[in-house]
Amino acid sequence: MADLRDELPTATEVTAPPDDLDEDLPDDPFPTAGQSLVPDCPPDAGPLERAHALLTAHPVADGCSGLSRALPLLPRYDLELGDSNVDTDVPRLREGHVGALFWALHLPEGLPATRAVGATLEQLDLARTVVAQHPEGLRLARTAGQIIDARNCGRTAVVLGPAGAAALDDSLGILRILHSLGLRVLTLSGTSWAGEAGLTRFGEEVVHELNRLGMFADLSGAGDAVVRRTLALSRTPVLCTRSAARSLRPHPANLPDELLAELGAAQGLCLVPLTAAQTGPSVKDVADHLDHVRTVAGPQSVGLSGTYDTGAAHPQDLADPSRYPHLVAELIHRGWSDTEITLLTWGNVQRVLRSAHCTAQEARQRRQPSTARLAELDG
Repeated sequence: MADLRDELPTATEVTAPPDDLDEDLPDDPFPTAGQSLVPDCPPDAGPLERAHALLTAHPVADGCSGLSRALPLLPRYDLELGDSNVDTDVPRLREGHVGALFWALHLPEGLPATRAVGATLEQLDLARTVVAQHPEGLRLARTAGQIIDARNCGRTAVVLGPAGAAALDDSLGILRILHSLGLRVLTLSGTSWAGEAGLTRFGEEVVHELNRLGMFADLSGAGDAVVRRTLALSRTPVLCTRSAARSLRPHPANLPDELLAELGAAQGLCLVPLTAAQTGPSVKDVADHLDHVRTVAGPQSVGLSGTYDTGAAHPQDLADPSRYPHLVAELIHRGWSDTEITLLTWGNVQRVLRSAHCTAQEARQRRQPSTARLAELDG
């Protein structure tokens, strides 16, 4: 925790625009018209060979890693050389062409509310420590440009989040501090202001402040009322970091078709999890969900969420991140175009990051940091 205390900003620093808003937007990752997405791939290449070629140029942005849950259970680990005690390590990330990883902050079940903020800070400290210990494989990133820089240097970019909304302790000041420490995604569920009845007035203020900061609202596991109200309010695309199609598999975290359609209309992003419980026991089952989300929400609104190291069982042949090329090969076999696959793996995440950056720049010009309090708005 010492390194986090050293970096806690003053009140002035928290309310000032962070340096990442001054960063130039990254170049569009896609080639111009007429250029091939895989220029070095032979025209007669099989699906797996073509999958590797596509992912070399347009790697996977994985929407949820559970390393924060798995690593504290181990007496020691070495992700650089490889570690059989976890699903995710640097060799398997490279083999699976994973260019970016969203690092979920795991809070144990039954954690007292008074411990949520401290436990979240400890999780941030763990993530930053692990990245610092593996400099040849991992690099912390806060923006689309930093993710591209990490990829160009042969590292996997680590983006911090999602974290549970309990981490705020109903304080927008704490939200700004967590943002200054690198948090970029907040899950809107499990609080008095984001429950089955929807967002309260304070919950709506949280969404506005997320937009102003350039952070994402994660709606996986949120009630339908919260999803709809957030989609209506947010000027930044929202994420569903662990949601598949409920019409194919009736899991509570999966989305019904009407919400998938609304998510697509709002240019949000559904990151389909590779778990047997949510998508089924085989690669073909996962591909069925990806097909369905692409059809209902649109190819610009579907992505991937490995959910490795979360304790979930994974489909056969998708046991760890090294297997991503086999999933992409299945999509190629089904007729997905190169453009649709590169949107799925890389382009859609880059799009929402760029959009959040632009929205935050505009919002900072119109809106000061919110000082709203839960008791004032919802009391």
